[in-house]
Amino acid sequence: MSLLIPLYVHPAEDPGAWHRLIRAADRTYGVVLNPASGPGSRPDPAFAAAAGALRSAGARLLGYVDTDYGTRPAADIVEDARRHRDWYAADGCFLDRVSAAAAGLPACRALVRALRRRGAAPVVLNPGVHPAPGYARIADLLVTFEGPWSAYVSAFSRPAWTLRHPPERFCHLVYGVPAALTPLAVRTARERGAAVSGPVPGEPPNPWAALSPALAGER
Repeated sequence: MSLLIPLYVHPAEDPGAWHRLIRAADRTYGVVLNPASGPGSRPDPAFAAAAGALRSAGARLLGYVDTDYGTRPAADIVEDARRHRDWYAADGCFLDRVSAAAAGLPACRALVRALRRRGAAPVVLNPGVHPAPGYARIADLLVTFEGPWSAYVSAFSRPAWTLRHPPERFCHLVYGVPAALTPLAVRTARERGAAVSGPVPGEPPNPWAALSPALAGER
């Protein structure tokens, strides 16, 4: 099982979730660290401790960075990635709210190159939908669905270009998944060409405040 885990809750607020995540680190593709909708303005000791424990357990750490659909300056994004690396020893980046438009490809390509030159690996791009095909050649992992279970089961289509890439390059993040249907959500992602997934039972405004039952071994 390969799970991408965005756990957007402070370790002091839900230490149990973080302890369970650390124990199950070997079942993850990566863990997204998001102290303050990004790295924040200063290091957070609780996140630093959690990141250290996850790293010791073998997890790959991804620093959360918002690109605001391509409108944030590249220098600000690179600086956020640097803070994640310096403060939490993040291996790579989870770039959220990435543009899906073909017009955004050149800027995104240049940004990812800049991040890689500074040691970021892997780089995960999250447009949350199927973007222009060129994004799959930029990303190590491309999130082509982020949304509720109700939409996932009723209105999903897979563009033909995705068949040219291995399933390990794609991820589906689905929230509002009934706990009993978590295994089905993982299977469905695989059937739709995404070897990485992250089904959670949570709902907006922060569906990523709890662990996936798939990770915790809960049914």
